[in-house]
Amino acid sequence: MTRILLTGFEPFGGEDINPSWAAVSLLADDPGVTAVLLDCTFDSAAKQLLAAVERTDPDLVVCVGQAGGTVGIELERVAVNLDDARIPDNAGRQPVDEPIEPSGPAAYFSSLPVKECVAAVRAAGLPASVSNSAGTYVCNHIAYTLAHLIATERPTLRGGFVHVPYAPQQVPSGNQPSMAVTDAANGLRAVVAAALA
Repeated sequence: MTRILLTGFEPFGGEDINPSWAAVSLLADDPGVTAVLLDCTFDSAAKQLLAAVERTDPDLVVCVGQAGGTVGIELERVAVNLDDARIPDNAGRQPVDEPIEPSGPAAYFSSLPVKECVAAVRAAGLPASVSNSAGTYVCNHIAYTLAHLIATERPTLRGGFVHVPYAPQQVPSGNQPSMAVTDAANGLRAVVAAALA
């Protein structure tokens, strides 16, 4: 059976929910899936990801994060070698202009077929797009960590990063876009199917 590792983050920035983990946890019982909750911290999240890859030896890794203000599911095309935090992480750390891997390249492209994944999410009736920036917070840190692992140690592993919008309960006033967690989960299923195909 194909082994799939999905990760999502704990809430951060004063939120009570992180839709990335809420959606990923709905896929935890899917065949072949291992779902892992990551801390929203620069230091421990990367260690947790690497440990999960070592433990599960996956064929596919899809890391998921929250991108407030976005309309749909976003497939991240690029991860950059930079931590530059607008707000502190959940451990209080706020790096500024720090490289993730001092000897690593400036950026990596995702090894997911991002355009095919976008098409699959749209075919499932949900909004999706390619994003060319995962930011410079913990999401990008994880995206780069995964890409660096693939480039240096696991060349047959396919993996990348996906952002999902706010959950509706995060924007009760309706003044920003949101997506039901069940829809985000269905979108992630479409991403996984397209990546495996």
